[in-house]
Amino acid sequence: MRWPQVPSCLQGLFPEVLNTIAKVSLQERIVSGQKAIQNEYPYKTRESMAHMTDRDAWAIQKTMMQTEYPFIVIKSLQFALFRSQTYGIPTISTLLLRTSQFSDSATSFKRYADTGTLIGEFMAFEPSSERAQTAIARTKFLHKGYRASGKILEDDMLYTLSLFATEPIRFVQLYEWRAMTELERCAVGTYWKSLGDALDISYAKLPSGQTGFRDGIHWLEELGDWSRQYEEAHMRPNPRNKEIADRTIDVLVYNLPSCLKPLGVHFTAHLMDERLRRAMMMERPPVVLAALFATALQVRRLVLRYLALPGPNCMRLDVFTETPNRHGRHHVRIWEGAPFYVAPTAWNRWGPTAWVMWLLGQPLPGDEGDKYYPQGYYTPDLGPKYFEGKGRKDLEEIMESLRRQRTGKCPFP
Repeated sequence: MRWPQVPSCLQGLFPEVLNTIAKVSLQERIVSGQKAIQNEYPYKTRESMAHMTDRDAWAIQKTMMQTEYPFIVIKSLQFALFRSQTYGIPTISTLLLRTSQFSDSATSFKRYADTGTLIGEFMAFEPSSERAQTAIARTKFLHKGYRASGKILEDDMLYTLSLFATEPIRFVQLYEWRAMTELERCAVGTYWKSLGDALDISYAKLPSGQTGFRDGIHWLEELGDWSRQYEEAHMRPNPRNKEIADRTIDVLVYNLPSCLKPLGVHFTAHLMDERLRRAMMMERPPVVLAALFATALQVRRLVLRYLALPGPNCMRLDVFTETPNRHGRHHVRIWEGAPFYVAPTAWNRWGPTAWVMWLLGQPLPGDEGDKYYPQGYYTPDLGPKYFEGKGRKDLEEIMESLRRQRTGKCPFP
């Protein structure tokens, strides 16, 4: 293999040393990452990828999230949630305003935490596990009434699914040290296709929706084409989009000092394409800031590609606790925004992050009584407060169906 050279702008600075570091670093990253994934699984050709199991797809995707590109993949999923369920499509933003889930800042933070926790639960645990299936069942229950009444359109469900499947691939292509391999892209497509099946999302609008898909890549390609056409037809400027967008951006820049919040808003706008910016009625960031953002992202990409060593397994970060606490609940280990479901431990209240939050005047885990659920979350209760304690019978029926159908096998006939 021919090793890439250090960019010319850096070659004058100890060229031999830098090129040696680049060669060793890149070699280590390739061996530990893409080659390790390729060697671990039996999918060596495109034909064999048609038999990829849901469990293998989940495991490959989790490796990407934890060691290969943890920061960008997590951010891309947050951006997918931000893009699809808040303001991009007027039918979605109208529902959110009607239910006050984002029109009121008091509920917007909890909705963001609940949605992220549900998605995180079924992504963090293998497909046939009780925790993943409970999160899927709760998600189906929360959508059930809205879908039956037509307040959530089936096309909106398919569009939302498309973003969670395609945004990580796009973000990695744009901002990471290497693009995803064919195997990795197939894993993403296989996992999210299977999840769409579990959520009863119809693929009838896709060209192969009736006849079946070849593999995860085939599914991704057709879904991506349909999603772009859907945006062209439905993503348009609307005051309701703007209102929801403003509330959501408040959540995204929550951890920034007041003086830096405008910069955070500009950075969010920088990550958007022109159609999305128009739909949410946001202005482009100033040219100087856009250049700074682009430069910073490119420098990060070069540093990771040429100088950074692979992250060891011990550095993997698990977002959720493995075992329930004495209340039968789980905690979130890290948080962005309000500290929902975070345990008020000594570290969380007195550690470095706590001091930063305190200096910013933001609440800490355990503040304000039970407002932020310091006892943790119970997955069957996640969602709007008026749904807490409801849907137990429906949940069990959905779970029983998932136990029969979602067993970690290949989702393609």
